[in-house]
Amino acid sequence: MINITPLTPGFGADISGIDLKTINSEQFAQVYEAWLAFSVLRFRNQPLSDDELQKFSRRFGPLEEIPFGRMPQAQRNKIKNRYVTAISNIIVDGKPIGGLGNAEASWHSDMTYLPNPPPASILLAVEVPPGGGDTLFANQYAAYDAVPADLLARVSGMRIKHNAAHTSVGRLRPGFDTFDSPLDAPGAAHPIVRTHDETQRPCLYLGRRDWAYIPGLTIEESEALLDELWSFAAIETNTWCQRWQPDDLIIWDNRCVLHRRTSFDAQSRRMLRRCQVLSRSAQNSEPFVTL
Repeated sequence: MINITPLTPGFGADISGIDLKTINSEQFAQVYEAWLAFSVLRFRNQPLSDDELQKFSRRFGPLEEIPFGRMPQAQRNKIKNRYVTAISNIIVDGKPIGGLGNAEASWHSDMTYLPNPPPASILLAVEVPPGGGDTLFANQYAAYDAVPADLLARVSGMRIKHNAAHTSVGRLRPGFDTFDSPLDAPGAAHPIVRTHDETQRPCLYLGRRDWAYIPGLTIEESEALLDELWSFAAIETNTWCQRWQPDDLIIWDNRCVLHRRTSFDAQSRRMLRRCQVLSRSAQNSEPFVTL
């Protein structure tokens, strides 16, 4: 039996007594059940290679290939594992070796601009700064519970269009044109209130605030309603902060969790490795550039 230690009541748990390099089917079943129950799991002291990280992550479903974007073919040929992405601010030979750098990211769920967003995201810490660079998680089951009944009734049946053109730090992705209105933002639309497809629990599903739009409303009405909804998304009592240590591995349920990174000194080194678990119905679709 693995050890499960809740980090907050009903949200986030430490998993110990397990080596992810040698996890067996029975242990994984316990991990999966804990993941659905607590939404965010932390495993400490897991020094995994990229191939070992991929092998563990693949148990949750098909994996997204790393976002090549306009990467030259010669650089692509140097990549040893096509399913593990570097999240880093480290510069080598004048070029960044990973994505996101040290910019501070706002609250978001990963890739909600796709018709079938990834259900799980997995991060493994390699190098961490002495301060900052933490990752915060917000419980969207609890966010739903915090929304007043009259507001839930107002948004019943409404959807949010999620912007595909910009990254979580606001950069325009290659291949997208600039625009001035959320009406013109490309991306998929999803219900504001989502029923989790495995737990069957309702939760808020807001994605990311920037350039979001509620179809059928005026811009002013959409902005006001989104501001109201976001006021419940990350109430402090419904959040948990991961202060990284090397070899920490975190997996969160992207369907019911928001996350964001805190800022840190640009001169400090930060390196994490990420696997993105795709929806099984999306495994054959072409992914957007996600960094």
